[in-house]
Amino acid sequence: MIDYDKIAQQVMARCDELGNISQSDTCLDRRYLTAEHKQANQLVGEWMVQAGMTSWQDEAGNLRGSLESKTPNAPRFLMGSHLDTVPNGGKYDGMLGVLTPISLIQAFKEQSIDLPFHLDLVGFGDEEGTRFRSTLLGSRALTGQWPKEWAEVTDSDGICLKDAMAAFGLDFDKVQNAAIHQDALMGYLELHIEQGPVLENENLPVGVVSAIAGAKRFDLTVTGMAGHAGTVPMPLRQDALCAVSEMILAVEKVAQEHKIVATVGQINNRPNGVNVISGETNFSLDIRSEFDDKRDAGLAQILSDIQAIAERRNVTLDIKQTHAADAVHCDKKLQSALCRAIQKAGYEPLTLPSGAGHDAMAIADICPVAMLFMRCDKGISHHPAEAINAEDVSASLVVLDHTLQSLI
Repeated sequence: MIDYDKIAQQVMARCDELGNISQSDTCLDRRYLTAEHKQANQLVGEWMVQAGMTSWQDEAGNLRGSLESKTPNAPRFLMGSHLDTVPNGGKYDGMLGVLTPISLIQAFKEQSIDLPFHLDLVGFGDEEGTRFRSTLLGSRALTGQWPKEWAEVTDSDGICLKDAMAAFGLDFDKVQNAAIHQDALMGYLELHIEQGPVLENENLPVGVVSAIAGAKRFDLTVTGMAGHAGTVPMPLRQDALCAVSEMILAVEKVAQEHKIVATVGQINNRPNGVNVISGETNFSLDIRSEFDDKRDAGLAQILSDIQAIAERRNVTLDIKQTHAADAVHCDKKLQSALCRAIQKAGYEPLTLPSGAGHDAMAIADICPVAMLFMRCDKGISHHPAEAINAEDVSASLVVLDHTLQSLI
């Protein structure tokens, strides 16, 4: 009989150990194709081997593991999450979804449980996109979708992706070899901390994801006229920062009206002098919804409103789209399997959307996907205060076990 509580303690300890691998001395920061990325792959690969899996690093830098079934011509099921972090991140975002299945697979080995399908596990190298600003690079490689132009995207130090891969020991021109065979691929399941407060508010350890929100991102530049803070009368000013301030409030208002989420998270202002009227202000816009039509309707209203603000304030507005991803709705059959497993484990099934992006969004291009959310303290994520408890890990293990067994 599987001792889920004991396995949960192992998962917690391994999260602590993996969380010590960081390129910063002051916080957890582990980005794609760094020395710390390679070190993390080596450590987690060792745990995969201990669990009875074969393990290797693929041509995109993802860590791969496989538990082969004894059943001839068996289909293949995929699990995974990411091993990279944001700067100053937490030690459970992504990592939990890799380390928990490893410990469960080790229990299968010890209990001589043979699944009638091959079970593959992936520790994706780049989900956060913090180095090259191109999210889901690792999971896109499994789908075979790596455009040639990605070779020239650069990080903040001017290092292009192709050169970064070469320094890591990889060849950009061989990334297509990382693509997974799609024949007999049953589906994909990802365990992830919720990164929100819903499960905690409902006093539930786990929940089933219904859909992953689609997102669009933009860089916007407002150009006015810089001038002396003491000599230009207020009615004659073309203040870029004041215009942007009004635009940001318009973004908030429209998002609330359309029941979507929209965020201005980054602002750069020039000349940024204490006694100088702002001449140019750049800001970001991130807009999301689990329903693409609702997101796009809100976006159209935002763009119309901020253009009207620019015209009224006599400033110019330039808009550049930097990212687009459609919403992904999780597979109904896999959702049902997760709900039944949660009931069997003694909990109330709850379905909820994910406002954050996940590797499942990329994998949905090649097979059915599902996600299991686990409660996290106060919904905090992308922060050192990210926290979970062993009891919830144990509950997740039970649900994952029941789900995999039900796929038989």
